[in-house]
Amino acid sequence: MPVQDRVTILTSAVLLLIAAVAWVLVVLSSIHGEDMAMTMPVTVSDVLVFVASWAVMMTAMMLPSALPMIALYGAIQRRAIGASTRGVPVAVFTLVYLGLWAATGVPVYFAHMLMAALAGLTLSYGIAVILLAAGAYQLSPLKQVCLRVCRSPLGFLLGHWRAGRRSSLALGWSHAVYCLGCCWALMLVLVAAGAMGLPWVLLITAIVAVEKLMPGGEWIARIAGAALVLLGVTVALRPDLVAALRGAHAM
Repeated sequence: MPVQDRVTILTSAVLLLIAAVAWVLVVLSSIHGEDMAMTMPVTVSDVLVFVASWAVMMTAMMLPSALPMIALYGAIQRRAIGASTRGVPVAVFTLVYLGLWAATGVPVYFAHMLMAALAGLTLSYGIAVILLAAGAYQLSPLKQVCLRVCRSPLGFLLGHWRAGRRSSLALGWSHAVYCLGCCWALMLVLVAAGAMGLPWVLLITAIVAVEKLMPGGEWIARIAGAALVLLGVTVALRPDLVAALRGAHAM
């Protein structure tokens, strides 16, 4: 087996190991009842702890489905001839991707705080609106554009590859933005409707992986969107169902 192929396999194995460790931390946190809920007043340390926990969760959820793109980038980067044409190392490319997802923890924190301040019908109708909005986005052309990029690592790299380290950083950032555009609505559902509980973490991870990696992923995205719209309408008609959706974080 060529050395470069062995390096690609080793890189993929290391990234999967990182994702596995992140999953262990997420599951242990859930088993020990260490949710990500915060209290008022807001402090910098609260935000940092939340963002760190969110970053671990995003590593567990998003890294496996991003593996084909990262591994292909590494293979192309290693075959580049001359230092001037090489991009940044795979580790840096991956950190750009995970860094953007970790940064989303800041707005998610404040969204989580807002949801925690709501109760009763206000909370229920707020969740219904979020479910409807997320479902509509899943059905939108913009979702399909972002998903098409995520499902075609080779097409994305061939269309966006530019020689040099700065260009490869821009490439990593562009890939991360497309991934965020593809999955932000599902993450909003995770925070609002699922209260970041483990069952919802597993469900959203499965949807993201199937959308990106399996044949017919575009239709899976549309089916998930229709299901979210239906769930939103149901919650609007039956606000008490929010208790079942959010479990211990219901009200």
